[in-house]
Amino acid sequence: MSDQPRDYHRPVQRPADTFDRRFGSTDPADVSRVAHATASALLTRVRDEPTDAVIERLVTFTDAHGIDTIAELWSHSPAKSLPGTLWRLYLLQLMVRDDARTAALLYERGRAVLRSADDVVAGAPTPAGPEELTALVDEILRGVFRGDFAVALDRAASFCRVEAAGSADLADDYDATESERASAFTTRALRLDTYATDLRASAGLWRRDSLT
Repeated sequence: MSDQPRDYHRPVQRPADTFDRRFGSTDPADVSRVAHATASALLTRVRDEPTDAVIERLVTFTDAHGIDTIAELWSHSPAKSLPGTLWRLYLLQLMVRDDARTAALLYERGRAVLRSADDVVAGAPTPAGPEELTALVDEILRGVFRGDFAVALDRAASFCRVEAAGSADLADDYDATESERASAFTTRALRLDTYATDLRASAGLWRRDSLT
């Protein structure tokens, strides 16, 4: 793979911190109903008629519309719900697209230190550079709309585990000299590990027809 810099599409309206953005709501009950209804209707319609054009529009949705549009619908939903799961998948995609080089660094560090099958489940090539990581998260999102939904969630969960391991490992490197940077990577590792747990639980719920 070439070492020359690559250009990546950056989503419009990116939040300053992808994982920490919060959006206000008026009536929580109404927001919840809309979130569940839209997530269910979207997934059902697309999976019933999985055309390439529609799937590609959904995979690249945040490129054209930003994350705010999705967040207004799904960001307050419980982690182990259909809208909450879709929200986390889009956040994961945005994290990689927003800084693919760091994501690739964390992934390679993670796969070197993690003693599990998560790297195999996630399905990244070896080595996995920025371009490969971007393609991987897009492929996982396509699987949500076209393939086995639970398998896509398992892959996303494993991807998070590898990234979390890499982030924790990098945090250790900075701990003695750059405490703020170490803290940032530690926070990312904890958050990614939580996402992995949530996504794996949602995969199990989907297999039992209980993810709503």
